[in-house]
Amino acid sequence: MIAFLRRLAVCVGLLIVAAPLAAEDLTKGASPPSAPHGSTKSADTKSSTAPVRPLPAEATTTQVLNFASRKLDFKATAGSIQLSDDKGAPEADVCYIAYQLNAPDAHKRPVTFVFNGGPGAGSAWLQLGAVGPWRLPTNSLSPSSSPTVVDNEDTWLDFTDLVFIDPPGSGYSRIIGPGDDVRKKLWSVNGDIEALSVVVRRWLAENDRLASPKFILGESYGGFRGPRLAEELATKQGVGINGLVLISPALDLGADSADVTNPLPFAVRLPSYAAAFRERSGKVTRKDLEDVENYARHDYLLDFLSGPKDAAAVGRMAQHVSELTGLNEELVKQLGGRVDKDAFLREFDRQQGKVAAFYDVTISANDPEPNRYRSRWLDPVVDGFDAPFSSAVMGIYNDRLGWKIDERYELLNEAVSHAWNWGSGLEPPRAIFALQRMLALDPNFNVLISHGLTDVQTPYLGTQMLLDQIPDYGPSGRVKLKVYGGGHMHYLRDETRKALREDARQLIEGSSDSAVTTPGTE
Repeated sequence: MIAFLRRLAVCVGLLIVAAPLAAEDLTKGASPPSAPHGSTKSADTKSSTAPVRPLPAEATTTQVLNFASRKLDFKATAGSIQLSDDKGAPEADVCYIAYQLNAPDAHKRPVTFVFNGGPGAGSAWLQLGAVGPWRLPTNSLSPSSSPTVVDNEDTWLDFTDLVFIDPPGSGYSRIIGPGDDVRKKLWSVNGDIEALSVVVRRWLAENDRLASPKFILGESYGGFRGPRLAEELATKQGVGINGLVLISPALDLGADSADVTNPLPFAVRLPSYAAAFRERSGKVTRKDLEDVENYARHDYLLDFLSGPKDAAAVGRMAQHVSELTGLNEELVKQLGGRVDKDAFLREFDRQQGKVAAFYDVTISANDPEPNRYRSRWLDPVVDGFDAPFSSAVMGIYNDRLGWKIDERYELLNEAVSHAWNWGSGLEPPRAIFALQRMLALDPNFNVLISHGLTDVQTPYLGTQMLLDQIPDYGPSGRVKLKVYGGGHMHYLRDETRKALREDARQLIEGSSDSAVTTPGTE
């Protein structure tokens, strides 16, 4: 599971150390963000003149989950929604999997639309990593691990129906319109939101769910989509969203500038670096990082702004950052106290000959070139989890849902992120302002944001500082930030997945017009 674009998230370091030559993001997803999402995967390069094979017809099956505490009877539907232009010409087939509990007044149950990130990441990260009816165990996962899924006792299906949507170019979704114009439109910040809002509205209408409480779950770049989708649906599609659950969201794509004169990207990662270092000695919570947060917000910024010519300031930064992160003090001093994430990934476990994962610093793999100034490696999460996650979701489609297709499931299609149109404005895209507008507009709109302590791609302190700038529109407490153990896809940890589920349950049940009691719910 979840994630934002690695082109913005990764700068290949050429200071004293060099980081992995990574490409764009997932978190999962991820991307992935969402999140997740990594190395140099590419899309099928089929000729635009080749005939497009039709997707399978919609398939609906009945399913059941038997747990010690409850039984869940539900229907599972795999299908697609075709998007067309204003002249009726087909543009894209957007695939989805919907899980709906069999219950009285089922059409009034909450329904949650799920998106991963990238751009170009499929929703399998969140489906099989966290919230779907089946889960892929991720302990010691590697490319050769079995893709066998297990019943997910932590599924959210008890309290909300789930619709997993793969934007065009991810999963099995594809662009079918001829030429480059359709691709340019759909693979863009605004075109993506417009298209997905139509998919959500049409699914609701076709399934008699317009009266349901409606929620959006997004990871990484999917978390960037969340507020903008809610605004687009409310103002352009006539569909109100009750709330958002945003996992490791990228709310401000301009906040991660690699400019060494900008202190914030360096400051907000210090607590995540420290969390990874302190976790070597045992469990870490956010409360354990209060000293690091205070330093990052105050003394670190003051010394940073003094500039590299102030030797005393650089010395103080080197000492404190070294003590907090476990990095060699001389190295930190040579870097001017400015430890970017790529340097940290390479140096954190360098003495053990290992490199850290792009989405969770606590997961590592052997450095294939430990003695070189620069090193290339396959990320232990992005690349290590790709094969089992992809095989597992293909098995879900073919074996459990009866939606037979021999195409490749695009878990992370980097052709999408490479071609993504970020717009031509002077300012980078942001979702934080859409979040503010929706909170100001709708007093019943509620938001849960979750982050992992050891995620250095979308660090939790960065989101905290963004949220601190949002006025209190009332009622208070409508935006909650929860920080759990783990990285970008923090739900891969059992304890975190359970805690996230409970926090999401409280938000969804509390935001719905009335509590929905159905057989099999807790």
